[in-house]
Amino acid sequence: MDGPAEISGSDPERCWLCERPLGRRIERHHPVPKSRGGRETVPVHPICHRTIHATLGHAELQRLGAEVTGLRSHPDLARFLAWIATKPADFHAITMPRRTKGLGRGR
Repeated sequence: MDGPAEISGSDPERCWLCERPLGRRIERHHPVPKSRGGRETVPVHPICHRTIHATLGHAELQRLGAEVTGLRSHPDLARFLAWIATKPADFHAITMPRRTKGLGRGR
């Protein structure tokens, strides 16, 4: 195999998360984080990739595994997917960082 492995059933022409056609910029996402033993990657839009990591931590991603339906049904990701559905493939917007519980400002 020349490149990274891909999750079976992923379409290399479409984003793994939102299923919109891919644009000029494509990133590779590990559905199971590398730090948790994941090796396979899937193609995603940069905005989708950032939203996944701004919404879920590595433990949550590991728990959900490589099955994209779990991610799509997460309430925050479902709202994002409804919003992004009509945007062009190369659409970009600022992604809000993940909020960490228990940490105050200025630390």
